[in-house]
Amino acid sequence: MMKIWWTTSVVWILFFIAASIVIAVRNVDGAGVVQTPELRLLAFLVLGGFFVLILIVQWIFLYFVKKRKR
Repeated sequence: MMKIWWTTSVVWILFFIAASIVIAVRNVDGAGVVQTPELRLLAFLVLGGFFVLILIVQWIFLYFVKKRKR
């Protein structure tokens, strides 16, 4: 089970790195809105909120995996 946890953790980290790079380098978003520094900050905040949610789920999953391992 720990291998699954590590694999999903690495996949999520790669996803967040890729999403951060996309947000940082894009000039226009999918709706055609020109990206200002304020809109980029908002996009990073939304991505950060999603990251925190995934982090909490990962910690809960890790807790149950370690509990089951004992």
